Amino acid sequence: MKKIVMGLFVIMAIFTLAGCGKGQVKAAKHVEEAKTTKVSEDINHSSVPTVFIHGYGGTINSFGGMIQRLTDEGKMKRELLITVQTDGSLKVDGQLSKQKDNPSVQVLFAANKDNEWNQTEWVYTVLNYLKQQGVEQINLVGHSMGGVSSLRYLTTYGQPNDAPVINKFIAIGAPFNDFTDTANEQSIEELLQNGPSSQASRYLDYNNGIENVPNKLPILLLAGKLSEDTTSDGTVSLSSALATYSLLKNHGNPIEYQIFTGANAQHSQLHENLKVDQAVADFLWK
Repeated sequence: MKKIVMGLFVIMAIFTLAGCGKGQVKAAKHVEEAKTTKVSEDINHSSVPTVFIHGYGGTINSFGGMIQRLTDEGKMKRELLITVQTDGSLKVDGQLSKQKDNPSVQVLFAANKDNEWNQTEWVYTVLNYLKQQGVEQINLVGHSMGGVSSLRYLTTYGQPNDAPVINKFIAIGAPFNDFTDTANEQSIEELLQNGPSSQASRYLDYNNGIENVPNKLPILLLAGKLSEDTTSDGTVSLSSALATYSLLKNHGNPIEYQIFTGANAQHSQLHENLKVDQAVADFLWK
């Protein structure tokens, strides 16, 4: 009889422990779900989309990681993907919710190695489409040639009535003075004060079109260097990435810059750098 009672006790204990285990799994799952839906409380949320333009040879991965990280952190929401086809037509995936979730619009160029003049026209095509969808304001973020083409859009078109107003503009590792490095001719301080001592045709184009840029537009220039002793991110020099600082400041634009150092500041790693993520989020939404 004692053996039967003891057996029943053991069986009940096993079932009790199994029940506790299931409860613990559910609790852990609930915590994980809560973590992945966390909304960042130190960020201002609005329905203004942020448009991301990749660089030369860029793909969906170019800004895909940054957009996903910022989405996971509750700082923005991945919503729309627009691919500009080789004939200039648009392939649109997703939909803007028009909710206050800092939506993203990732732009891809099928001809991802075309010239900056064509890219500038494609930027206009995308923004014109967004205007037709009822979007009145956007933020604009460009990496490398994406930054070059975005600024060329501004110096060419300014603020057209058939495109959304640009609230803020960020350029990441953009070669605004082509691949010229003036480090041997001037310090960074002199560059920021006076502009590049040697000016490529690209920079001269910006200078000629500067009056078209809305002078109240806040701008952030982000640049990288591989180490304290280097003057470039391995592809674009600091002096080129920061070349337009003086030009835009003298035009009246509120402008800031940040320099990142180390392996994660390498040109194609800048959009994977968590500190760059933070700089982007702070400038756009804080």
